[in-house]
Amino acid sequence: MSGQIVTRFAPSPTGFLHIGGARTALFNWLYARGRGGKFLLRIEDTDRARSTPEATAAILKGLEWLGLDHDGEAVSQFARADRHAEVAHELLAKGAAYKCFSTQDEIEAFREAARAEGTSTLFQSPWRDADPATHPDAPFVIRLKTPTEGTTVIRDQVQGDVTIRNDQLDDMVLLRSDGTPVYMLAVVVDDHDMGVTHVIRGDDHLNNAARQMGIYTAMGWDIPVWAHIPLIHGPDGKKLSKRHGALGVEEYQAMGYPAAGMRNYLARLGWSHGDDEFFSDAQAQEWFDLSGIGKSPARFDFKKLENLSGQHIAVADDAALLHELSAYLDAAGKPALTEAQADGLSRAMYCLKERARTFPELIEKAHFVLATRPLEVDEAAAKALDTVSRGILQSLTPHLQNASWTRDELEAVTSRIAEEHGTKFGKLAGPMRAALAGRAVTPSVFDMMLVLGRDETVARLTEAAAKGTD
Repeated sequence: MSGQIVTRFAPSPTGFLHIGGARTALFNWLYARGRGGKFLLRIEDTDRARSTPEATAAILKGLEWLGLDHDGEAVSQFARADRHAEVAHELLAKGAAYKCFSTQDEIEAFREAARAEGTSTLFQSPWRDADPATHPDAPFVIRLKTPTEGTTVIRDQVQGDVTIRNDQLDDMVLLRSDGTPVYMLAVVVDDHDMGVTHVIRGDDHLNNAARQMGIYTAMGWDIPVWAHIPLIHGPDGKKLSKRHGALGVEEYQAMGYPAAGMRNYLARLGWSHGDDEFFSDAQAQEWFDLSGIGKSPARFDFKKLENLSGQHIAVADDAALLHELSAYLDAAGKPALTEAQADGLSRAMYCLKERARTFPELIEKAHFVLATRPLEVDEAAAKALDTVSRGILQSLTPHLQNASWTRDELEAVTSRIAEEHGTKFGKLAGPMRAALAGRAVTPSVFDMMLVLGRDETVARLTEAAAKGTD
């Protein structure tokens, strides 16, 4: 197969974009983008009873958050039903398909008899080779004529060659008696018409490939490259469930994971490039290849996700991080940042992002710059503000008012005052954290002072020193 690489992601809009679907989309996106190809999106909305506009919107929103941009407009499978039916009739005209007039009662009777005799329940239609002159004036389905001898070999880039005996495949229905096409036909026609060269999807579709190959062969179409990827399991090795993390991807955004961290983690979930764990989008696109996908189910691990997310927060551009943080607050239903808070957070980002694994952690560390006076001091921090400590803070503030506002000068001044009071700066750090942030765990005292500025720093220290003297 030569020419441009074309992959696709084809979700069914019957619910949210779950983590397995997101990884499938990512693998298709990486494979196409890394080779200058196209990544297409098709909404497989043929199940009209279960497909909803809300689910379609959730899928599109999830892909947008993950940064998985697709080429062209999203294709609606349902809107192409006439084209699918056209192919079924073309197969009928070629003699590669036939009209089957068997009723559901007749099919069930055949299967019951087969079960009783201990033979295959695979339905064998009496109409497969019937003379059209014998056709009744009755409803019919159109079935594909599947070869009854030999084998079908799925040459899969992940699973290897998978051989299926043709006598184990039924003559699948292509068009129902009401004229509507079945999903299996629609998928093949859409993939062909969209020029899809590589079908990368979950290995729960592996058996479908053998049946779908029958349509490709009968139509004389090129068969795409198959790559059926193992599903995702929970940490305990069992099928992924909600308690493991089988949530909609929008819930991961609401939990505060950055999109870059999520992409990195999902890429590593079942695929590897040597021992590399942390990598950029550019590296992932350059490195990603089907040969790196493992055959065993991947195991979801929140700790690894947090670790990678933290690394991506640490190296992110400050402005981009602030933008994504604002989107997180919206997704989590939390109040938006005020202009003053956003400005403070932007100034503080350099001392916040290296130790935060998620956005909630980053916001907690940023409490000192987001809060306003009078600060609420938590229980752990309040213990540091005893009478002696408040006295030292009181004597420190005049010196800070006259100090040049550089890190070296601030370190020198606070160390000198601590020494004058017969202690070391380490003993003064706790009270200063309490005074500046109202927390016992914060960024460096000097980073907080530099971010807050002289006036706010002095005001907070003065306020803390005055507590308990009323």
